[in-house]
Amino acid sequence: MKTPVFTGLATAIVTPFGEGGVNYPKLAEIIEFQINGGVDAIVACGTTGESSTQSLEEHIEVVDFCVRRVAGRVKVIAGAGSNDTQAAALLSREAEKSGADALLHVTPYYNKTTQRGLVAHFTHIADSVSIPVILYNVPSRTAMTISAGTYAELSRHPNINGVKEASGNIPLVAAVISACGDDLYVWSGNDDETVALMALGAKGLISTSANVIPAQMTELTHLCLDGDYAGAARLLYKYLDLMEKLFIEVNPIPVKTAMNLMGMDVGELRLPLCGMAPDNLEKLKAAMRAAGLLPEGIT
Repeated sequence: MKTPVFTGLATAIVTPFGEGGVNYPKLAEIIEFQINGGVDAIVACGTTGESSTQSLEEHIEVVDFCVRRVAGRVKVIAGAGSNDTQAAALLSREAEKSGADALLHVTPYYNKTTQRGLVAHFTHIADSVSIPVILYNVPSRTAMTISAGTYAELSRHPNINGVKEASGNIPLVAAVISACGDDLYVWSGNDDETVALMALGAKGLISTSANVIPAQMTELTHLCLDGDYAGAARLLYKYLDLMEKLFIEVNPIPVKTAMNLMGMDVGELRLPLCGMAPDNLEKLKAAMRAAGLLPEGIT
Protein backbone atom coordinates (compact mmCIF):
# COMPACT_ATOMS: atom_id res chain seq x y z
CA MET A 1 0.00 0.00 0.00
CA LYS A 2 1.30 3.44 -1.01
CA THR A 3 0.40 6.92 0.25
CA PRO A 4 -0.92 9.32 -2.43
CA VAL A 5 1.36 12.25 -3.23
CA PHE A 6 -1.56 14.56 -2.48
CA THR A 7 -5.33 14.53 -2.16
CA GLY A 8 -7.51 17.36 -3.44
CA LEU A 9 -6.24 19.94 -5.92
CA ALA A 10 -2.96 20.46 -7.70
CA THR A 11 -2.69 23.39 -10.10
CA ALA A 12 -0.58 22.95 -13.21
CA ILE A 13 0.66 26.53 -13.22
CA VAL A 14 1.55 28.63 -16.24
CA THR A 15 5.10 29.86 -16.73
CA PRO A 16 5.23 33.65 -17.14
CA PHE A 17 7.69 34.68 -19.83
CA GLY A 18 9.27 38.05 -20.49
CA GLU A 19 11.78 39.29 -23.03
CA GLY A 20 14.67 37.97 -20.97
CA GLY A 21 13.18 34.54 -20.29
CA VAL A 22 11.13 33.48 -17.27
CA ASN A 23 9.64 36.35 -15.25
CA TYR A 24 10.51 35.06 -11.77
CA PRO A 25 8.88 37.87 -9.75
CA LYS A 26 5.63 37.14 -11.59
CA LEU A 27 6.09 33.41 -11.05
CA ALA A 28 6.35 34.13 -7.33
CA GLU A 29 3.03 36.03 -7.51
CA ILE A 30 1.38 33.12 -9.29
CA ILE A 31 2.58 30.70 -6.62
CA GLU A 32 1.28 32.93 -3.82
CA PHE A 33 -2.10 33.30 -5.58
CA GLN A 34 -2.38 29.51 -5.68
CA ILE A 35 -1.35 28.95 -2.07
CA ASN A 36 -3.74 31.68 -0.91
CA GLY A 37 -6.44 29.83 -2.86
CA GLY A 38 -5.94 26.79 -0.66
CA VAL A 39 -4.46 24.39 -3.22
CA ASP A 40 -2.88 21.17 -2.03
CA ALA A 41 -0.07 21.01 -4.59
CA ILE A 42 1.53 22.90 -7.47
CA VAL A 43 2.76 21.35 -10.70
CA ALA A 44 5.65 23.22 -12.29
CA CYS A 45 6.74 22.76 -15.92
CA GLY A 46 3.79 20.71 -17.04
CA THR A 47 1.91 21.12 -20.30
CA THR A 48 0.25 24.28 -18.99
CA GLY A 49 3.70 25.59 -18.08
CA GLU A 50 4.87 25.31 -21.70
CA SER A 51 7.63 22.90 -20.77
CA SER A 52 8.01 21.82 -24.38
CA THR A 53 9.56 25.20 -25.29
CA GLN A 54 11.83 25.46 -22.27
CA SER A 55 15.50 24.55 -22.46
CA LEU A 56 16.73 21.91 -20.03
CA GLU A 57 18.51 24.61 -18.03
CA GLU A 58 15.43 26.82 -17.89
CA HIS A 59 13.24 23.87 -16.91
CA ILE A 60 15.55 22.92 -14.06
CA GLU A 61 15.70 26.53 -12.85
CA VAL A 62 11.90 26.94 -12.83
CA VAL A 63 11.41 23.79 -10.77
CA ASP A 64 14.14 24.85 -8.36
CA PHE A 65 12.59 28.32 -7.98
CA CYS A 66 9.13 26.85 -7.32
CA VAL A 67 10.44 24.53 -4.64
CA ARG A 68 12.26 27.35 -2.90
CA ARG A 69 9.31 29.75 -3.14
CA VAL A 70 6.75 27.21 -1.92
CA ALA A 71 9.07 26.35 0.99
CA GLY A 72 7.11 23.27 2.04
CA ARG A 73 3.73 24.98 2.32
CA VAL A 74 2.20 22.65 -0.28
CA LYS A 75 3.55 19.79 -2.37
CA VAL A 76 5.56 20.62 -5.49
CA ILE A 77 5.27 18.20 -8.38
CA ALA A 78 7.85 18.70 -11.12
CA GLY A 79 6.92 18.03 -14.70
CA ALA A 80 9.84 16.03 -16.06
CA GLY A 81 8.39 14.17 -19.04
CA SER A 82 10.10 13.74 -22.37
CA ASN A 83 10.08 11.44 -25.36
CA ASP A 84 13.79 11.01 -24.67
CA THR A 85 14.10 8.63 -21.73
CA GLN A 86 17.54 9.88 -20.75
CA ALA A 87 16.42 13.52 -20.78
CA ALA A 88 13.41 12.58 -18.64
CA ALA A 89 15.67 10.80 -16.16
CA LEU A 90 18.01 13.81 -16.06
CA LEU A 91 15.16 16.24 -15.37
CA SER A 92 13.87 13.86 -12.70
CA ARG A 93 17.19 13.68 -10.88
CA GLU A 94 17.57 17.45 -11.01
CA ALA A 95 14.06 17.96 -9.63
CA GLU A 96 14.82 15.57 -6.79
CA LYS A 97 18.00 17.49 -6.02
CA SER A 98 15.94 20.70 -5.85
CA GLY A 99 13.60 19.13 -3.32
CA ALA A 100 10.50 18.43 -5.42
CA ASP A 101 8.02 16.15 -3.69
CA ALA A 102 7.12 14.16 -6.80
CA LEU A 103 7.46 14.00 -10.58
CA LEU A 104 4.93 14.08 -13.42
CA HIS A 105 5.81 12.00 -16.49
CA VAL A 106 3.84 12.07 -19.71
CA THR A 107 3.89 9.16 -22.14
CA PRO A 108 6.48 9.58 -24.92
CA TYR A 109 5.16 11.58 -27.87
CA TYR A 110 6.05 11.69 -31.57
CA ASN A 111 8.39 8.69 -31.51
CA LYS A 112 5.82 6.98 -29.23
CA THR A 113 6.50 3.36 -28.24
CA THR A 114 4.80 0.06 -27.48
CA GLN A 115 3.25 -0.94 -24.16
CA ARG A 116 6.46 -2.88 -23.44
CA GLY A 117 8.37 0.28 -24.24
CA LEU A 118 6.21 2.27 -21.82
CA VAL A 119 7.02 -0.15 -19.03
CA ALA A 120 10.74 0.10 -19.82
CA HIS A 121 10.62 3.92 -20.13
CA PHE A 122 8.77 4.57 -16.88
CA THR A 123 10.69 1.87 -15.00
CA HIS A 124 14.01 3.41 -16.02
CA ILE A 125 12.86 6.82 -14.79
CA ALA A 126 11.45 5.48 -11.53
CA ASP A 127 14.68 3.57 -10.91
CA SER A 128 16.62 6.82 -11.35
CA VAL A 129 15.07 8.61 -8.36
CA SER A 130 13.77 7.99 -4.87
CA ILE A 131 10.74 10.31 -4.99
CA PRO A 132 7.26 9.33 -6.26
CA VAL A 133 6.41 9.35 -9.95
CA ILE A 134 2.97 10.27 -11.29
CA LEU A 135 2.33 9.03 -14.82
CA TYR A 136 0.39 11.20 -17.27
CA ASN A 137 -1.96 9.64 -19.80
CA VAL A 138 -3.08 12.23 -22.38
CA PRO A 139 -3.55 10.54 -25.76
CA SER A 140 -4.94 13.71 -27.37
CA ARG A 141 -1.39 15.10 -27.19
CA THR A 142 0.75 11.97 -27.43
CA ALA A 143 -1.29 9.69 -29.74
CA MET A 144 -0.89 6.75 -27.38
CA THR A 145 -2.70 5.37 -24.34
CA ILE A 146 -1.50 3.47 -21.30
CA SER A 147 -3.39 0.17 -21.19
CA ALA A 148 -4.94 -1.32 -18.07
CA GLY A 149 -2.39 -4.13 -18.15
CA THR A 150 0.50 -1.67 -18.33
CA TYR A 151 -0.93 0.26 -15.40
CA ALA A 152 -1.11 -2.96 -13.40
CA GLU A 153 2.50 -3.83 -14.19
CA LEU A 154 3.79 -0.34 -13.40
CA SER A 155 1.82 -0.22 -10.14
CA ARG A 156 4.22 -2.83 -8.73
CA HIS A 157 7.12 -0.36 -8.82
CA PRO A 158 7.52 1.21 -5.36
CA ASN A 159 8.24 4.69 -6.79
CA ILE A 160 5.31 4.81 -9.23
CA ASN A 161 2.56 6.41 -7.17
CA GLY A 162 -0.27 7.07 -9.60
CA VAL A 163 -1.48 8.66 -12.79
CA LYS A 164 -2.95 11.90 -14.07
CA GLU A 165 -5.70 10.49 -16.27
CA ALA A 166 -6.71 12.74 -19.16
CA SER A 167 -7.75 10.08 -21.64
CA GLY A 168 -11.46 10.74 -21.19
CA ASN A 169 -11.86 6.96 -20.99
CA ILE A 170 -13.87 6.59 -17.80
CA PRO A 171 -14.24 2.78 -18.08
CA LEU A 172 -10.43 2.53 -18.25
CA VAL A 173 -10.12 4.64 -15.11
CA ALA A 174 -12.67 2.49 -13.30
CA ALA A 175 -10.81 -0.67 -14.33
CA VAL A 176 -7.49 0.74 -13.12
CA ILE A 177 -8.85 1.84 -9.75
CA SER A 178 -10.55 -1.51 -9.30
CA ALA A 179 -7.49 -3.54 -10.26
CA CYS A 180 -4.72 -1.49 -8.66
CA GLY A 181 -6.33 -0.09 -5.53
CA ASP A 182 -3.80 1.56 -3.23
CA ASP A 183 -0.87 0.51 -5.43
CA LEU A 184 -1.67 3.14 -8.08
CA TYR A 185 -3.68 6.27 -7.35
CA VAL A 186 -5.62 8.22 -9.97
CA TRP A 187 -6.04 11.97 -10.34
CA SER A 188 -8.33 13.51 -12.90
CA GLY A 189 -6.48 15.33 -15.65
CA ASN A 190 -9.62 16.91 -17.08
CA ASP A 191 -11.34 19.57 -14.97
CA ASP A 192 -14.83 18.70 -16.21
CA GLU A 193 -14.45 15.00 -15.30
CA THR A 194 -13.35 15.60 -11.72
CA VAL A 195 -16.58 14.73 -9.93
CA ALA A 196 -17.15 11.61 -12.00
CA LEU A 197 -13.62 10.28 -11.48
CA MET A 198 -13.52 11.13 -7.78
CA ALA A 199 -16.83 9.34 -7.33
CA LEU A 200 -15.06 6.28 -8.74
CA GLY A 201 -12.19 6.68 -6.29
CA ALA A 202 -9.77 9.21 -7.81
CA LYS A 203 -7.86 11.21 -5.21
CA GLY A 204 -8.29 14.64 -6.76
CA LEU A 205 -7.49 16.78 -9.76
CA ILE A 206 -4.45 18.20 -11.54
CA SER A 207 -6.07 21.31 -12.97
CA THR A 208 -5.63 24.00 -15.59
CA SER A 209 -8.74 25.99 -14.64
CA ALA A 210 -7.37 26.48 -11.14
CA ASN A 211 -4.92 29.00 -12.57
CA VAL A 212 -7.85 31.44 -12.54
CA ILE A 213 -10.19 29.90 -9.91
CA PRO A 214 -7.97 28.10 -7.37
CA ALA A 215 -10.28 28.52 -4.38
CA GLN A 216 -13.30 27.22 -6.30
CA MET A 217 -11.48 24.19 -7.67
CA THR A 218 -10.05 23.46 -4.24
CA GLU A 219 -13.57 23.54 -2.81
CA LEU A 220 -14.85 21.25 -5.55
CA THR A 221 -12.24 18.57 -4.92
CA HIS A 222 -12.63 18.78 -1.15
CA LEU A 223 -16.39 18.40 -1.42
CA CYS A 224 -15.69 15.18 -3.28
CA LEU A 225 -13.19 14.05 -0.66
CA ASP A 226 -15.91 14.65 1.95
CA GLY A 227 -18.39 12.57 -0.06
CA ASP A 228 -20.59 15.53 -1.02
CA TYR A 229 -20.76 14.74 -4.72
CA ALA A 230 -24.03 16.62 -5.16
CA GLY A 231 -22.47 19.79 -3.80
CA ALA A 232 -19.39 19.27 -5.94
CA ALA A 233 -21.56 18.75 -9.00
CA ARG A 234 -23.38 22.04 -8.38
CA LEU A 235 -20.06 23.85 -8.24
CA LEU A 236 -18.90 22.06 -11.38
CA TYR A 237 -22.02 23.14 -13.26
CA LYS A 238 -21.44 26.74 -12.19
CA TYR A 239 -18.00 26.80 -13.84
CA LEU A 240 -18.53 24.24 -16.58
CA ASP A 241 -18.78 26.79 -19.39
CA LEU A 242 -15.61 28.52 -18.18
CA MET A 243 -13.79 25.16 -18.10
CA GLU A 244 -14.93 24.48 -21.64
CA LYS A 245 -13.81 27.88 -22.93
CA LEU A 246 -10.42 27.51 -21.24
CA PHE A 247 -9.88 24.67 -23.72
CA ILE A 248 -11.51 26.27 -26.75
CA GLU A 249 -8.01 26.43 -28.20
CA VAL A 250 -5.01 24.32 -27.27
CA ASN A 251 -3.89 24.68 -23.65
CA PRO A 252 -2.39 26.99 -22.36
CA ILE A 253 -3.46 29.58 -24.95
CA PRO A 254 -6.86 30.36 -23.37
CA VAL A 255 -5.79 30.19 -19.72
CA LYS A 256 -2.83 32.52 -20.24
CA THR A 257 -5.13 34.86 -22.17
CA ALA A 258 -7.66 34.74 -19.33
CA MET A 259 -5.00 35.53 -16.74
CA ASN A 260 -3.82 38.51 -18.76
CA LEU A 261 -7.41 39.74 -19.09
CA MET A 262 -7.69 39.49 -15.30
CA GLY A 263 -4.69 41.79 -14.96
CA MET A 264 -2.26 39.08 -13.87
CA ASP A 265 0.25 39.99 -16.62
CA VAL A 266 1.65 36.51 -17.16
CA GLY A 267 3.26 37.42 -20.47
CA GLU A 268 3.15 36.03 -23.95
CA LEU A 269 2.96 32.51 -25.27
CA ARG A 270 5.99 30.97 -26.89
CA LEU A 271 5.78 29.94 -30.52
CA PRO A 272 4.39 27.75 -31.95
CA LEU A 273 1.60 28.78 -29.57
CA CYS A 274 0.06 32.11 -30.51
CA GLY A 275 -2.76 34.50 -29.64
CA MET A 276 -6.40 33.44 -29.79
CA ALA A 277 -8.63 33.76 -32.84
CA PRO A 278 -10.95 36.78 -32.37
CA ASP A 279 -14.17 34.73 -32.27
CA ASN A 280 -12.78 32.35 -29.65
CA LEU A 281 -11.49 35.28 -27.62
CA GLU A 282 -15.00 36.73 -27.45
CA LYS A 283 -16.36 33.36 -26.29
CA LEU A 284 -13.71 33.20 -23.58
CA LYS A 285 -14.54 36.73 -22.43
CA ALA A 286 -18.24 35.87 -22.26
CA ALA A 287 -17.53 32.85 -20.08
CA MET A 288 -15.25 34.87 -17.84
CA ARG A 289 -17.85 37.60 -17.54
CA ALA A 290 -20.51 35.06 -16.52
CA ALA A 291 -18.13 33.65 -13.92
CA GLY A 292 -17.39 37.12 -12.52
CA LEU A 293 -13.74 37.04 -13.59
CA LEU A 294 -13.64 39.76 -16.23
CA PRO A 295 -12.71 43.14 -14.74
CA GLU A 296 -14.99 46.09 -15.39
CA GLY A 297 -14.09 48.10 -18.46
CA ILE A 298 -12.97 45.14 -20.54
CA THR A 299 -15.35 44.59 -23.43
